[in-house]
Amino acid sequence: MKPTLSSPAIHRTILNNGIVVLLTENPVADIVAARIFVRAGSCYENREQAGLAHLLSEVITKGCEGLSTWEVAEKVESVGASLGANAATDYSLLSLKTVTSDFEEILTLAGRILRLPTFPADQVELEKRLALQNIRSQKEQPLSLAFSQMRQMIYQNHPYAMSILGDETTMSGLTRDHLVQYHQTHFRPDNLVISIAGRITVEDAVQLVEQVFGDWQIPPEPLPSLNLPTIKPEPQQRLQPFKTQQSIVMLGYLGASITSPDYAPLKLLSTYLGNGLSSRLFVELREKRGLAYEVSAFYPTRLDPSSFVVYMGTAAENTSIALEGLRSEVDLLCTTEVSETALQAAKNKILGQYALGKQTNGQIAQIYGWYETSGLGLDFDHQFPELITSVTVQDTIAAACKYLQSPYISLVGQETVINAVLG
Repeated sequence: MKPTLSSPAIHRTILNNGIVVLLTENPVADIVAARIFVRAGSCYENREQAGLAHLLSEVITKGCEGLSTWEVAEKVESVGASLGANAATDYSLLSLKTVTSDFEEILTLAGRILRLPTFPADQVELEKRLALQNIRSQKEQPLSLAFSQMRQMIYQNHPYAMSILGDETTMSGLTRDHLVQYHQTHFRPDNLVISIAGRITVEDAVQLVEQVFGDWQIPPEPLPSLNLPTIKPEPQQRLQPFKTQQSIVMLGYLGASITSPDYAPLKLLSTYLGNGLSSRLFVELREKRGLAYEVSAFYPTRLDPSSFVVYMGTAAENTSIALEGLRSEVDLLCTTEVSETALQAAKNKILGQYALGKQTNGQIAQIYGWYETSGLGLDFDHQFPELITSVTVQDTIAAACKYLQSPYISLVGQETVINAVLG
């Protein structure tokens, strides 16, 4: 193994089979949390199998070699621990938390689940039904419909265009064999990051991970490469008729990935526009003009280009002026300087939220595990605040002019109203 010290707080070790182990000692509470990252999320699915990573994450904890669904649950609950899995676009994740004395037992269980899941057929069918219910439920939510339209317009054939759940067709077509194949392909030691935080020493943590995972051999097949299509901006507009008394008005733009120098300026603009009750959109469009039931902006962190989105929920009769108001506020970013005071307030908000996001062992394990898994590196924990702090007013104008000029438009609401708005 090759131990390296990435920072005073985080110890990084690579086992002989390629597993990266991160340990953050935090002796304050008698708790240990771990996040086991697999470098494979929904981006690694075939388009016809969209929803596969999600389905696997829902079923993987429902039984492993030698243990039934109920026996796994009993082992976790009997010591008051937590153990769960979920999938994201860029990774899959197994999460656990225990008191220190039970960590060995639950990590050993997690190892069996990760390496030898049984994917019981009845559980596969149950989780498929639940996912399909969720997909259908989202079709009854105007905001979900608007964002689904927006995602498909911006990302076209890129995996980011699809919901993590897939759609009714793809989810219905998934089988246990698909889960087994996906697991065999991607769940392997040289594709794993294990991030641990809590009351445990470096020596004990590495020894325990070696004990549970050290004999896991790297398969002879090379890791599958990820070849994602290039996303070309093609601004357009779509409408979805929906029987409701309100309209969802949404503007979207193809933004930058987290590795781009434009990431920090766009993050600040998103925060300035739509994060909280003091944000520009909330004050101008809701408080002063009374146009919005809700108004916000978001700019998710992504390894491939992200989407910069602003939206408003408004009364049907206000749809046209709401669209005009949103466009006007975004357009101003390119022609009118954000004041130094407003920019500093956005910086303070981001940096405060970032600090608050590292309070628990689970949060610490999550953030460092994500930085390692994504290839950003553990130093990004120090780089991120520096990137945010260094952004100037001129940087925000340059980013706005580069990315926020020609919006995609997604409208959901009464058919006569939205047809009239788009002409």
